[in-house]
Amino acid sequence: MTSFDPARIFETLDRHCVDYLTIGGWAVIAHGYVRATADIDFVARLDEDNMNRLAAALTELDARLRGIDADKLNIDPTDPEVLSSGASFTMDTVAGPLDFLNDVPGAADYDELKSRAREAKAGGVSVWVVGYEDLISMKEASGREQDLLDIHQLQDKNSSQPE
Repeated sequence: MTSFDPARIFETLDRHCVDYLTIGGWAVIAHGYVRATADIDFVARLDEDNMNRLAAALTELDARLRGIDADKLNIDPTDPEVLSSGASFTMDTVAGPLDFLNDVPGAADYDELKSRAREAKAGGVSVWVVGYEDLISMKEASGREQDLLDIHQLQDKNSSQPE
C-alpha cells in the first residue's frame, strides 16, 4: 500500500504547470471544514497543451488505473489523448490515490470554475480549489451521503464566521 502524500501530488502538478482545480475533500478543507480524505479529486483544462503537461505529471507519479481488473482494460491514463477523451479516471500513484474527473454533476464549465476559484496551501504548495458556491453545487448534485454531510458542515462553519 502506497502512503498518501498530497503535497507530492500537488507539487508535481504544479511543477508541470498543469492548469487544474481541486474539488472534493481537499476543496472542503480549503473552505474551512477540516476532515479526513484519502485521495485528491480534480478537474483540468482539456486543451492539448494542458493534457500533455498532465500526462507528463501522471507519468512521473507512475499513475495507473485503480479498481478490480483495471490493468486488463488496456487504458493508459498517462496518454494525453486518453486524458482528453472526456472520461474520468480513478488512479493510484506513487504518492497515493488521484481522481481526474471530467463529468462532474453540478459543475460549470472549466473557465467559469477557474474564474471563481481560490488559492490555498497544501504542504507549502499553492493549490487552486473550486469556489465555495461551485463546491456546494457539485456536492448537492452528487447527492452522496458524504457530500451532503460536507455541505452541512461547510454551511455551519460559514454561518458561524464573523461578518
